[in-house]
Amino acid sequence: MSAAVRHLYVHLPFCSSRCGYCDFVTVVGRRGQHGAYVDALLAELELEGGVLAGELESVFLGGGTPTFTDPRELERLLRALPPASEVTVEANPETMTPELAALLLDCGVTRVSLGAQSFRPRLLEVLERQAGPDDVRRAVYDLRDAKIDNISLDLIYGIPGQSTADLDADLSEALALGPEHLSCYELEAKQGTRFTHAHGAELARQAEAMESYFERVVARLTAAGYRWYETANFCRPPELADGRDLRSRHNLGYWRGRDYLGLGIGAVSTIEGRRWRTTPRLGAYLAALSSGRRPDREVELLPQPVRSAERIVLGLRLDEPLALTGLGAAVDPEALERLQRLGLVERGRDGDPDAVTLTPRGRFLGGGVTAELLA
Repeated sequence: MSAAVRHLYVHLPFCSSRCGYCDFVTVVGRRGQHGAYVDALLAELELEGGVLAGELESVFLGGGTPTFTDPRELERLLRALPPASEVTVEANPETMTPELAALLLDCGVTRVSLGAQSFRPRLLEVLERQAGPDDVRRAVYDLRDAKIDNISLDLIYGIPGQSTADLDADLSEALALGPEHLSCYELEAKQGTRFTHAHGAELARQAEAMESYFERVVARLTAAGYRWYETANFCRPPELADGRDLRSRHNLGYWRGRDYLGLGIGAVSTIEGRRWRTTPRLGAYLAALSSGRRPDREVELLPQPVRSAERIVLGLRLDEPLALTGLGAAVDPEALERLQRLGLVERGRDGDPDAVTLTPRGRFLGGGVTAELLA
């Protein structure tokens, strides 16, 4: 491969427990295997790292709970990864300590994404989260004391039993902590998880209210001065952030259709029209890399029509214009005109006649507008 990939994802699957709604590739406990897993990650990086550019835009450690990984092994991994303009580590609040926060900074981490989810104890219990509201606050204070100046908080709405007053309180609590970035996701409980068995009926009842919850989140955070730069993501604009662009560079890479390399079990890579997902089986992954072999993968070829459609679907999640140059075959021109007449799509913003953007109303309808737009 000749690609110069500028985005690297590293999957750390270990967690202290598994939340009922989670369908990510996770492994509970297994502290005795943390070292072997980091060995395998670094072996995989050695095998695949040739596709990486000399200077990376982003490195993202996701999970799982990366900060549950043994601190010595986490440090070894971070010091061995290539440097990048943005290095993000996901963290659960109960794992954060002053020592760990200082370690992250010392290892070049520039951004921490903290899974708060809610500040209501009974809703955290519904989600089977280990951390309480005080753990979230303490984690933020530890990160601030360590001089980490780019913190993102994750919140979930649509939790069974959550009222609009609960949502407003969660937003108030989050804003009081002054994060540079907020990600606010509608709860998605995938079929087959414990959560759907326990709360399926309530989730179905709440489905109709989700659009109003979404609008409530956007109204509250934009009124507080945050930029609604992606469907579920908000950041302080440069004028409120010492001129910094606080959008997630790593996720912007996904939304803009950039190539990326993924390391670890269940990790996905997309490079030069090929996408592959690494085996989610920890034992098979460790065995392959300990013997110098690539782990098993599911490989998918991405023909140009698929790539174009994905570029449109992901690109229209952003508040920036999407140039349709080279993507025209994936767009239904009649639908584009109709959506423009309905005030859901804007054309020619920022002087580019070939660019489209969803209007605020179109963004609230999101996927439905985009699906209609595709040929």
